[in-house]
Amino acid sequence: MLAVFTWLLGFCVAVFTSLTYFYGRRRKEGEPPLIKGWIPYVGKALQFGRDAHRFLTAHRDRHGDVFTVLIAGKYMTFVMDPVLYPSIIKHGKHLTFHEFSDTVPPVIFDFPRVRTPRFPELSNHIQKSYNFLKGENLSLLSETMVRNLLLVLRQDYLGLASEWRTDELHRFCCRVMFEVTFMTLYGKPPEGMRHGGIRTLREQFESFDAALPMLVAGIPISFLGSTKSARRELKAFLMPHNLASWVGPSRFIQHRAELFEQYHALEDADKAGHHFAILWASVGNTIPAAFWALYHLVTHPEALTAVRAEVRRVLGPFQQGAEPDQALAFSQEKMDGLLYMGSAIRESLRLSAASMNIRVAQDDFVLQLAQGYSVPVRRGDIIALYPQSIHMDPEIFEDPEAYQFDRFVEDGQEKKTFYKSGQKLKYFCMPFGSGSSKCPGRYLAMNEMKLFLALLLTYFDLEVLEDQARPGPDPSRAGLGILLPNTDVRFRYRLRPVSFDPC
Repeated sequence: MLAVFTWLLGFCVAVFTSLTYFYGRRRKEGEPPLIKGWIPYVGKALQFGRDAHRFLTAHRDRHGDVFTVLIAGKYMTFVMDPVLYPSIIKHGKHLTFHEFSDTVPPVIFDFPRVRTPRFPELSNHIQKSYNFLKGENLSLLSETMVRNLLLVLRQDYLGLASEWRTDELHRFCCRVMFEVTFMTLYGKPPEGMRHGGIRTLREQFESFDAALPMLVAGIPISFLGSTKSARRELKAFLMPHNLASWVGPSRFIQHRAELFEQYHALEDADKAGHHFAILWASVGNTIPAAFWALYHLVTHPEALTAVRAEVRRVLGPFQQGAEPDQALAFSQEKMDGLLYMGSAIRESLRLSAASMNIRVAQDDFVLQLAQGYSVPVRRGDIIALYPQSIHMDPEIFEDPEAYQFDRFVEDGQEKKTFYKSGQKLKYFCMPFGSGSSKCPGRYLAMNEMKLFLALLLTYFDLEVLEDQARPGPDPSRAGLGILLPNTDVRFRYRLRPVSFDPC
């Protein structure tokens, strides 16, 4: 009986698959090549998830620079030639990012959609709030960041004797960057300098973050074990009454909190969901980015020597014995003057970034990609750019799999000239996205990584231990930003022999 049931089930699946394949979407004349796979709805999602870069490169070699793939129920048209990118990024009439941003984050972080009559103008006000991450406010955030970095490093690491101590590099970056970023954005508790529950909060964040690819893929959070409870606890920590009690929040968070209070239809849990989304945006990619930047510097002595010397020359010596609340001001001009450090960070981002820039077609229309070159696009289809394909293109970057800390320096200035097919590229390194979907916190993220590296290189000798596996990017998070390492790295550190007046 069981054998008969199994045969019938297999037969039904085969019939359903065949009907879907033969009677589902068919390629029309002039449309890009269509790659559906044989599994209904799923399409090529499994192959894409295993290694997106390899998958897309193989199909580019077979089908050309523009092709459409069925991935988890969505038809995604990939444009692989960076020469064509400006046509997509500037095409705001028929292509929009809002359809994705209006639907996916509310489900993931648990708050209502804001671009509705229920919340008039809230979306516009939220976009304007990102101005608090630029200009004078960026300088204030950087000053606060330095003080908090010194606070955490002084209390947890700088008071140690000068013998070598070992740790795991990614775990170390998580501990320091998560707490420092949290205090910089949201402030400190009214009593004491540091939040007592930060370790538990970080662990809950890591648990939630591990499930993020599945949440983005549309898997209900109820199916993901402890992910829902982790989200609930994170939101509880970020409830408005807690934020109101903390001291010294950033102008950015303070402005958003005041903005949300003006919308009575937003419940406190909804406001906490918005704050949680900002927390993830602030550390979800910055932590792995800091890991890769530090790892590559420590494992390349020439880069480490050059960047360490630049830090001392441009920023000068840090006063380790300064009081925690002493202002340590580094002008944006000085931060921008860290030319080789900036290049080293961009090179690490080039090697580890796997974001996906997407736009959704609002109508059936013909997409003009270049003079004499256009393709029909269907309403609801996703147009996707996958910058990792250009980051690893040997025609654009010589020896692309190798780390070259000064790759983005030329004649004493930031190098911005790269070519493909003899044409100068407008977009060649895109770890922060592009156009309307470009990360609004990118300047803060770069400053945070620069300050983190500057302090570590000034105060510590750092070495990666031998006889361990070399980490590589974990492709399972492709499309979401910076790839995590597929294994952590044991390293050791000790205080450098510099003048130090202990507190």
